[in-house]
Amino acid sequence: MQAPLDLRIDGHVAVLTMNNMPANTWTAESLRGLAATVEKLNADKSVYALVLCSASEKFFSAGADLKIFADGDKDVAGDMAHLFGRAFETLSDFRGVSIAAINGYAMGGGLEVALACDLRIAEEQAVMALPEAKVGLLPCAGGTQNLTHLVGEGWAKRVILCGEQLNATKALEIGLVEEVVAKGESFDAAMKLARQVGNQSPQAVALCKKLVQSCRHAPLHTGLGKEREYFVKLFDGHDQKEGVQAFLEKRQPKWQNQ
Repeated sequence: MQAPLDLRIDGHVAVLTMNNMPANTWTAESLRGLAATVEKLNADKSVYALVLCSASEKFFSAGADLKIFADGDKDVAGDMAHLFGRAFETLSDFRGVSIAAINGYAMGGGLEVALACDLRIAEEQAVMALPEAKVGLLPCAGGTQNLTHLVGEGWAKRVILCGEQLNATKALEIGLVEEVVAKGESFDAAMKLARQVGNQSPQAVALCKKLVQSCRHAPLHTGLGKEREYFVKLFDGHDQKEGVQAFLEKRQPKWQNQ
């Protein structure tokens, strides 16, 4: 039986392919697998970036399989909400840079997993939506929070409260995705961006990511203080000295992620 998630390492980039055909719906197994995989990657100092992609030509991910909720079992709903939250929050907290290569329909939990990534690249035919309210549900894996943070309250309400679907052009216009590419090109574009991360100190990237994401909840003065604290913290490791020396010696740095 094909595993719902396939992991391979390409240099310093982890490629995680959703492979639960036909629509890459999320199950308890795949959600546990996602959390465990990201935790494993966090412990692998040779991995600097993560690309999340799809084995399907039509779907990035269609989200949850609604059959799970068909009998109205509240305990099942609670268990699945917990699994969705843990999996996508673990992804959001990934030490490196995560990039979603959106090649098709990203609906419900399929869009929420992309929202949990740091960056999103969409193909021109991609369609994105959070349609949970149409079936009496709501986004429970970060959708209401992460979408609002990215696109603002107005567009978040149009998408979530009015059930509006977004094409790639509109998603780019409102800031939901960072780039739109031609059909079939999202993976290569994501890999190109992921490899750029390797030019940066992985320790510096990890701390910068924490600072950027802290803007969502911490006041400005807290973030400014943390900037100075983390700046000095980098001097405890090898990579700070290596980066400066490499620049002065006009050569490429050799990062050790320590």
